[in-house]
Amino acid sequence: MARAHPEYLISPDELAADLDGRRVLDATVIFAPTSDGGFHVESGLARFNQGHIPGAQFLDLVSDASDISSDLGFTLPPVAQLETLFRRLGISNDTEVVVYSRELIALATRAWWLLHYCGHRRARVLDGGLEAWEAAGHPLSTEPASYPPGDFKASPNPSLFADRNEVLAAIEVVTELVVEASLGQYSSAFTRSCAILGAVNGREFISRVRKLGRKNNIAVSFDRTRGKGSHGTLRYGHRITVVKDRKAPLKAGTFHGMCRQLGIDPSDL
Repeated sequence: MARAHPEYLISPDELAADLDGRRVLDATVIFAPTSDGGFHVESGLARFNQGHIPGAQFLDLVSDASDISSDLGFTLPPVAQLETLFRRLGISNDTEVVVYSRELIALATRAWWLLHYCGHRRARVLDGGLEAWEAAGHPLSTEPASYPPGDFKASPNPSLFADRNEVLAAIEVVTELVVEASLGQYSSAFTRSCAILGAVNGREFISRVRKLGRKNNIAVSFDRTRGKGSHGTLRYGHRITVVKDRKAPLKAGTFHGMCRQLGIDPSDL
């Protein structure tokens, strides 16, 4: 299937052909199951140190790229914090950045979305993640990498995120849609049981995407097996709240990127 925005993705072979000309970021996060059926979020740094793409740096989504003053995980941090972080990783506005993660593609798309939010226009996601890199026969490294600081200047787009008040307002307005992306039957430590009043679930979202795809002669398929697939797939365990209104597209990286790759305007959903 042709991709509407091939520049959002990069294949393992294309990345391997020019590692030196890019900044590669590993955005892995560990969701460790707990005895009570929940999970504990841990930095993926230890996994990164065991083996990563040569020349890659670790992007800590848990602390460095989140507002740790909040008691809610992965809260959007101040723009100045992200700008400082990206500069420390050797990123400038014209630097091509490739992000990847292990197992959960949503972590890489989260990193991509933060860069996109800050106005960086040359960020790409490694198609298939680290698993695809290894499957293609490319090596891993345990050597640390460091680069001169970049001079990235953020130009954020606040409309790409929704806060609590926007979600509450969306519940009351029929032209807005809140999507709960957890898919019902699958039960694991990576899903949560709570829901938002007025939300439609992931199955209804998938149904709408498929109907829109048929209308535009686009073949849409979703991999329902946890841990498989890459672009264009919705995996169990990905739980994202999405808000849409007349003025803004879907405000979550995974759904937005998925729809764009399918050539679907999220504002049509």
